[in-house]
Amino acid sequence: MTTTTLTHPVPVDDGHGHGGGHHEIEIPYTLHPRPDTGMYNGKLGIWLFLASEVMLFGALFSTLILLRTSAPSWPHGWQELNIPLATLNTFILIGSSVTVVLAWANLRLGDLRKGKIFLSITLLCGLGFMVIKSIEYATKFRHHHFPSTNNFFATYFVMTGLHGLHVLGGMIVFGYLIGPGAKLWETNRDQYTNRVEVTGLYWHFVDLVWIFLFPILYLL
Repeated sequence: MTTTTLTHPVPVDDGHGHGGGHHEIEIPYTLHPRPDTGMYNGKLGIWLFLASEVMLFGALFSTLILLRTSAPSWPHGWQELNIPLATLNTFILIGSSVTVVLAWANLRLGDLRKGKIFLSITLLCGLGFMVIKSIEYATKFRHHHFPSTNNFFATYFVMTGLHGLHVLGGMIVFGYLIGPGAKLWETNRDQYTNRVEVTGLYWHFVDLVWIFLFPILYLL
């Protein structure tokens, strides 16, 4: 005869002294990979989220292609946009992808100090990108180039603006991981390291989007 052992939630005192309690159930696979996917929950979740982001930006790139191919004339990005600033931003984002990997690697080795240093460098790279982008936008506005000017500038502002919002979102998360979120290191180092890894995957995607935006908008 086969016996089955059932695991029940452990009652926790509710603090009112009446013998009652609430049940706490541990969420599985927050640290270790699931047997069906080979990934822990957070990593699986970020890949699903990034899949939706691919569809979002894919739709925008498709719209750009349709507008450009159907227009009788289309401005050249290298004539209308600032190539040196965009090139600098490209190298900044590529460098930030390296530093976020170094942050994760040092956390895996148990070195929180170096991990936070590289996270801070990544955050500064994101800040530098946003400052340069704001300078570029300000120049366009001074020359009276707005989204309403033509389809070229409409797609330029929409796509780079949406990308900039993604950069800003990543910066907010990095700031949290460097600051109050780092307290998790004291109680659960693996979970904190996983959070950095998941954020790093998101950041790589943001960098990859720019790698496509740069030549399509600026060089063609």
